[in-house]
Amino acid sequence: MAVLKHITNKNADYGATQRYLIFQHDEHTGKPILDQNGNLMLREEYYLDGINCDPFTFDTECRELNARFHKNQNYNDIKSHHYVISFDPKDREENGLTGERAQQLGLDYAKKNFPGYQTMVCTHTDGHNGSGNIHVHIIINSVRKFDVERQEFMKRPCDSRAGYKHHLDEDYLVHLKQSLMDMCRHENLHQIDLLHPAEKKITEREYQAKRRGQKKLDQLNKRIIADGITPRTTNFHTQKQFLRNAIDEAAQEARTQEEFQKILLERYCITLKESRGRFSYLHPERRKAITGKALGTHYEKKYLLQLIGENARTEKTISNAVPVESENSGIPKYSKSNDPNIAVLFMKSNLRLVTDIQSCVKAQQNHIYAQKVKLSNLKEMAKTVAYIQEHGYNTRDSLNKSFVSIKEQASLARKALKATEAQLREVNEQIHYTGQYLANKSVYSKFCKSKNKGKFRKEHFSEITLYETARKILKEKSADGSLPSIRALKEKKAELLKQKKTEQEQYHYYRDYQKELHIVCSNVDVILGKEPLLQTELQKTHG
Repeated sequence: MAVLKHITNKNADYGATQRYLIFQHDEHTGKPILDQNGNLMLREEYYLDGINCDPFTFDTECRELNARFHKNQNYNDIKSHHYVISFDPKDREENGLTGERAQQLGLDYAKKNFPGYQTMVCTHTDGHNGSGNIHVHIIINSVRKFDVERQEFMKRPCDSRAGYKHHLDEDYLVHLKQSLMDMCRHENLHQIDLLHPAEKKITEREYQAKRRGQKKLDQLNKRIIADGITPRTTNFHTQKQFLRNAIDEAAQEARTQEEFQKILLERYCITLKESRGRFSYLHPERRKAITGKALGTHYEKKYLLQLIGENARTEKTISNAVPVESENSGIPKYSKSNDPNIAVLFMKSNLRLVTDIQSCVKAQQNHIYAQKVKLSNLKEMAKTVAYIQEHGYNTRDSLNKSFVSIKEQASLARKALKATEAQLREVNEQIHYTGQYLANKSVYSKFCKSKNKGKFRKEHFSEITLYETARKILKEKSADGSLPSIRALKEKKAELLKQKKTEQEQYHYYRDYQKELHIVCSNVDVILGKEPLLQTELQKTHG
């Protein structure tokens, strides 16, 4: 997925940007990396071009232009604008994206959307933090150098004239994102919808906090390991990520909003607040609540209530299951009238993992706590023995076969669900653009009939742009180039929603069963005095 990032720069030293593009810099501190002689080190691979300037004299030419138009003379003036286009790492292997190709795409994008500006375009192939994603830096001087032909996205009269500063408003940013999405679709690159809120919203500030926190945690864990103690956690989570993880877990279990609120408070000490029809969450270490909108669309009231409602319907459906006998495995099976594909009867138990006292720091430091852990372990072992007797597992082998079988079923159910969700997203996108097309069709018809099309387009720029964009995308998605029927799309959506609901029931069912068998297998290994073979997989499942 290609994403667009915008940064304003008030630094009058344009050469600093040049040096960042050409020479190696530390990702964490932003400082240049020097060799043993104290000299700057060139990046291993980069592609640099200039538009309306020489990229190697960009700093001098920008200062000369600023002086000519008497602009950017004050400390707080924005001297340059920095746009970054980051492509999906998968585009390298799956779509053959190279540094040369990305550089050409960046040049075309800059010429189309920033005409008349002194521009540096530089492509890096190393990615940020070792991610390996190809990304393009587009740096423009904030003052336009040449008069250009007026474009549709230019609102002010001065937006096409030399000597005036670059102005980025909300409509212009929407145009830039739409232009990037169109470019990626045309080039068959991975792309997401940049014009709608993200399911999980991670800002640059949160990303940097995560990076700093992980670095400190890694340093702490090194000291703990050096003392012969196993670290309790190796992954650092920001306060927002803590909230997301807790909300995800609570929303998977809750059947009502009250139960959802209770799980968050009792298990995670998170207070759920509701104001003006919106959810916000108070982290146990904060005084100010964080809104669901700040976390992403999957943490807002509408989505969560829908998910909780689906859980309630799923529980009701499973409770109506009719038990039948299994032929060979000794595992009870069931069938239900609405969905004969779900074949295993599973009633969730309250089994918990047996605690490893050797790796429990608190138990090692406090013998009273250690006694409590031992007593708790004995209870869990007794429950585990009762569980395997109740379900007819005679050998460790039979238990493992059941676990492997359920794990495969969970994997298949997840793949089917993901495929249906992908189809549903495609249909939703088509419905969105079809509605956009129909809503602005009348305005476009008037535009076609108008005598002064230039004036009419200027007055109805947003409606015409929305219409043309929707028409273009719908034709690209259609096999025969025809526009889809909104009625047919809604019927297809209804079918997919029904299918998604059924597949969600299957996936949640097998996933919970898999987690429980993980716990049983691990506890049995502890009882038998063996190394828990499934411990790593169990940690992944619960992580």
